Amino acid sequence: MDSTRTQPRRPSRDPRCETPHRHAFKAFDTAVVLDLWGGRQECQQAAHAAEGACSAYERLFSRTLPDSDVGRLNAAGGAWVAVDVRTLDLVKAALEYCERSEGAFDITVAPAVALWDFKRGVVPDPDALVRAAAHVGWRAVELDEASCRLRLADPQAMVDLGGIAKGWIADRLREQLMDGRFGLSGMIANLGGNVVVGGTKPDGEPWRVGVKDPRDPSRNAAVVPLACGSVVTSGTYERCFRRDGVLCHHVLDPQTGWPVDTDLASATLVCESSLDAEGYSTTVLALGKERGSALVRHRPEIRHACLVGTDGELVLL
Repeated sequence: MDSTRTQPRRPSRDPRCETPHRHAFKAFDTAVVLDLWGGRQECQQAAHAAEGACSAYERLFSRTLPDSDVGRLNAAGGAWVAVDVRTLDLVKAALEYCERSEGAFDITVAPAVALWDFKRGVVPDPDALVRAAAHVGWRAVELDEASCRLRLADPQAMVDLGGIAKGWIADRLREQLMDGRFGLSGMIANLGGNVVVGGTKPDGEPWRVGVKDPRDPSRNAAVVPLACGSVVTSGTYERCFRRDGVLCHHVLDPQTGWPVDTDLASATLVCESSLDAEGYSTTVLALGKERGSALVRHRPEIRHACLVGTDGELVLL
């Protein structure tokens, strides 16, 4: 993977920044890990502010919290719902990725998602999936930007922003941490595998982000050098189980509600924006090697891609 497009400037070394301040917490049902370079007190303040921001975003975007913007939207029975401007911004962006995805990515797939239990290995009733899939369709989401409102034209439709929210949040965290108020020289945030970096490392070298081997997630299939931007991986191996020899994974086909049939085990994208990286990674995974590779080549936002096939083949774009 070509890492020569952006060559980081080598800053003078600051001894206080050699070792990062690490702060870990749980949000969005995943582990969030921050590595911050700067003065100890400033790093602690920055970490506290970032954790507070994540709590606020979760209260807005969670599908399972009834008082969240998304929870209220899903329960509104087709009525208009006033939402926070941040929720409107995320939903508007998400709908753009739905439109570009060739039908592979849809934020209204929640009725089908709710029928699956990947922790306990529960396969839904086929008839129930047919009924759920009938209410999946991102065009049912309507925006009133002037009044900051959302509605679902299909009262039985449901929005789930879990497939894109972490990308939006990662970008906001980078903006917040690197806006100068904390005096940080560099940062790296890992939101459950969604990695975003800002500033520079003390030695001026790029960060190195491992891409897990889907056949053995304890090993790396590749290592991505990242001077700036974000790396996001979508994989069929993360939440899955086998039933009668068939892999049931969490990347669902919006048309049917069943796991999408793909010849990719994972898709890792490198973009400047974490929103782009996450918004396209699931789509590329669902489209498979041929169509996914074509999408990567067509979208200039995607700097690089590392695709791992179900046969173990590694495709670097």
